[in-house]
Amino acid sequence: MNARLILLELFDAALRAVGGRQRTAEFLRNFKLPGPVAVFAVGKAASAMAMGARDVLGAAIQSMLVITKHGHSEPELSRDPRVQQLESAHPVPDGGSLAAGAEFESRLAALPPDTLPVFLVSGGSSSLVEALREGVALADLQALNARGLAAGWDIASLNAQRAKLSRLKAGGVARMLAGRRALALFISDVPGDDPDVIGSGLLGRDAGSADRIERHVIANIEAAVRAVTNAAHAHGLVLETDAARFDGNVDAVAATFLARLRDCGSDGLVWGGESTVTLPAVHGRGGRNTHLALSMARQLRANEPWLLLAAGTDGTDGPTGDAGAIVDAGTGDRASIAGCDVERAWREFDSGTALEGSADLVHTGPTGTNVGDILIAIKQSAHSLRGEPLPRML
Repeated sequence: MNARLILLELFDAALRAVGGRQRTAEFLRNFKLPGPVAVFAVGKAASAMAMGARDVLGAAIQSMLVITKHGHSEPELSRDPRVQQLESAHPVPDGGSLAAGAEFESRLAALPPDTLPVFLVSGGSSSLVEALREGVALADLQALNARGLAAGWDIASLNAQRAKLSRLKAGGVARMLAGRRALALFISDVPGDDPDVIGSGLLGRDAGSADRIERHVIANIEAAVRAVTNAAHAHGLVLETDAARFDGNVDAVAATFLARLRDCGSDGLVWGGESTVTLPAVHGRGGRNTHLALSMARQLRANEPWLLLAAGTDGTDGPTGDAGAIVDAGTGDRASIAGCDVERAWREFDSGTALEGSADLVHTGPTGTNVGDILIAIKQSAHSLRGEPLPRML
């Protein structure tokens, strides 16, 4: 099979292993819930997780509030009269985020005593639902998000600052529950899979109140990486992994990954994690994964056999509609032939333009999960390097 198709198959295996619908349904099939339930699903994977809950819980669901990113709603859920789906903005919150927060608070306060709240939380929750502390304006929250994203703050640092402005985050929902029993399931995109950090602690612990929330992380990047190595094995490929998640500056990650790749004695590498970028005031189209991919493409030597994928498991790379890209030693030449100045694109964080020119972008649409980013590299054959046509898009 063509190496590019194998990479896409490996990425698909990762996504299926951490899919929100599948993982939520699998957990709930083995978990006995007493009486009727009210479902609150928040995040980029909210609609998929809600579908999984509905698959298993069926008529036990009395109501369901689903809050997700624009374009990530599930049409099938909208046909269920018990379900309300709301969309808001990510990565910078908007008025829809506050409207979603008001609906979230109102429903939580009105829960009947015999109804168990079930919370389904995934990455993106920090931006998608919000209720601000007294004296804090939406503009303050938006400025904080924009500042942190531009400066390349890691997710834990950014979420800690967001939580200071919020009634919901940093244990806010636990305080509202006031000792009421609840179940919370998480798809984690943060280091350590800490519920106090996921979604800025939307369902995190509150040390000052009774807490009867049962918390379970049902998917993370390690599960995605394991799925890639297993799928590679089915193709007769052995991929090396790293126990630690990659993080830090995107250009440093690119250099480290390539150095490890050139030294490895196997068929390639797979890493999971999340890099950071520091954006200039004026920048072009792209996200951390396309910038990472372009950085690696620039450093590949002529005729090096490596084919590399850098992509976000949520199907979106920052503010773009691209999941990421697959690059090789010929990426720069293809972009140049298409009329793009690759060095300018790299300097000005316009990686999306360069990789569109080289036809190396990967598009998936919303994936129903969000466990961070994944890097996969495998060797392509000599005849591919000599110019065999390669499919470029997912």
